[in-house]
Amino acid sequence: MGSTKVKKTICIPLTPMRLRWERIVKAAKCTAVGVGLVICASIASSSAQQQAPAAVPVGTVQAERKPIAKTKNFVGRVEAINKVEVHARVTGYLEDVQFKEGELVKEGQHLYHIEKNLFQAAVDQAAGELADDKAKKLLTAVEYQRAAQLATTSAGTVEARDKALTADRDADAQIMMAQAKLDTANINLGYTDIVSPIAGKIGRTKIAKGNVVSPESGTLTTIVSQDPMYVLFPVSQRDISHARESGLDIEGIKVRLRFADGKTYGPEGKIDFIDVTIDRATDTVQVRAVFPNPSGALIDGQLWEVDLEAGKPDEQIVVPQAALLTDQQGVYVFIVEDGKVAIRRIKTGGASGADIIVSEGLSGNELVVVQGLESLKPGMAVRATPVPAALNRS
Repeated sequence: MGSTKVKKTICIPLTPMRLRWERIVKAAKCTAVGVGLVICASIASSSAQQQAPAAVPVGTVQAERKPIAKTKNFVGRVEAINKVEVHARVTGYLEDVQFKEGELVKEGQHLYHIEKNLFQAAVDQAAGELADDKAKKLLTAVEYQRAAQLATTSAGTVEARDKALTADRDADAQIMMAQAKLDTANINLGYTDIVSPIAGKIGRTKIAKGNVVSPESGTLTTIVSQDPMYVLFPVSQRDISHARESGLDIEGIKVRLRFADGKTYGPEGKIDFIDVTIDRATDTVQVRAVFPNPSGALIDGQLWEVDLEAGKPDEQIVVPQAALLTDQQGVYVFIVEDGKVAIRRIKTGGASGADIIVSEGLSGNELVVVQGLESLKPGMAVRATPVPAALNRS
């Protein structure tokens, strides 16, 4: 009886509620296993990424040792050796402008032409007056000779002779004045052709054909000589004193100019003048160098960087300017060591063309990063690629 009840109890069919709970438990177990597998896979993937980070590509240049001359840098301004403002010397109607603005003109070349008629008439009038005075001179000379002969006899008087002499001398004076008037008229006639007093490049004309010009018209145009050119730059009193104490020979100083992009102007210059006074406002002395300018690259009024080189070159380390970075602690560069970047704090010693001299912080031959600097951090893995010489200065 008891055994029969147990069997009946075991064989009782499952109720719907119990079946539902078993399904929920089974589904939960499956979900937990799936989530666990996903988490494990994610952890494994993250670990793999940490173990093998992607290397950042960068462009590098090797820090070089180069012989660098001792230099001093200044800012200078170009000044033409000859600069002429052209003015009218007489008043008249402007008939022609005989040059093209901006072209090179020669000394004596015709620039403007003023109407000649009135000036030619003045010349003719002065020539006529001179001829009249010369005719009068012939008469006074004859009268003086006659009076002088009569004065030696009782037929003439000394008084008459003296009057004749005075009239003759006055005729000489009238001839001189007439000649001066003729010369002035010829000079004014010559001023109707305005010519270039120097060779150089001519600017734009400030007055056009058909206008009346006069000395009050102001500057008609400007002519600037081109080759060679002066470059003037201020040098401090301290630098001048140091140069004299060290016995520096001015003849041995090389003067070079640099463009704004760091490129050097081809021809070298030579110091030809040091001013004899000091500017009290700046405590500087004006120094002048002369440069050949066959290509016309130097323009009157330009600002240039002036480099003075003296003495024997010293071997120094240089890096491209593109490699330099700055922060609150100063100047630094990134270098590549064992596939990773590192910071090197440096001290600079001035420019050398497109490069910067490094006085402290590098020993030479380091791979300095010049491209791809934007996202670099110390210790970051990088893939270094040498940058061609033509691009490593940009």
